[in-house]
Amino acid sequence: MKTSEIEHTTFVIERELPGSPRHAFRFWAEPKLKERWTGCHPDWTVLHEQFDFRAGGSEAKRWRTSEGDEQTFNAFYLDVAPGQRIIYAYEMSFRGARVSASLVTIELTPSGAQTHMKFTEQAVFLGGGGTRQQRVMGTEEGFDRLIREIAEETSDAK
Repeated sequence: MKTSEIEHTTFVIERELPGSPRHAFRFWAEPKLKERWTGCHPDWTVLHEQFDFRAGGSEAKRWRTSEGDEQTFNAFYLDVAPGQRIIYAYEMSFRGARVSASLVTIELTPSGAQTHMKFTEQAVFLGGGGTRQQRVMGTEEGFDRLIREIAEETSDAK
């Protein structure tokens, strides 16, 4: 692979999440809650999934797209401080070729009755083709779903 086909980038996304940092944290830590906001391709078939959310743990998922291609996500949790932060490294592949590798830090801090979330991703995209823009847009869409899911869970608890 040529060096010109490698793109290094960092982006930050901030959101106000409903409820306390401990409540928001559950949406990363509990598999069923996480799936509610990260499961964005209902037409894809899950071929393998594994979830061990703790420092030193890992997460993996492999899908078959509706077109028949395979995509993978493999993460390693470096630091997990409940209700405060999550640091993990992950890589994604498509059709057997790695397309990106990233380091992510999620910070959760109280903000009145809400939680301020700061998501920082340092990414290396392999192969070019506008992948940074796609990743930022997809991540923002995921966080919009996260806000809706937390709000729904919070209103159901009342």
